Amino acid sequence: MKIKELKSLSVEELARREAELRQEMMNLRIQKASGQLDNPARITLVRKAIARVQTLLSQHRLAAAAH
Repeated sequence: MKIKELKSLSVEELARREAELRQEMMNLRIQKASGQLDNPARITLVRKAIARVQTLLSQHRLAAAAH
């Protein structure tokens, strides 16, 4: 998911999206450990998506604290 798409989401939607991505990351790690992972690059993409969501959530928190 691109940052432009994520910026349009509310804080609740971002938190929900982060939970979904973390669940997906856990599933990918389990697949990797069991040798069933089809696309290893997906781990990197999901990790970066989690970082993007966390960055936006942090920005929302800082903006709310400033007001």
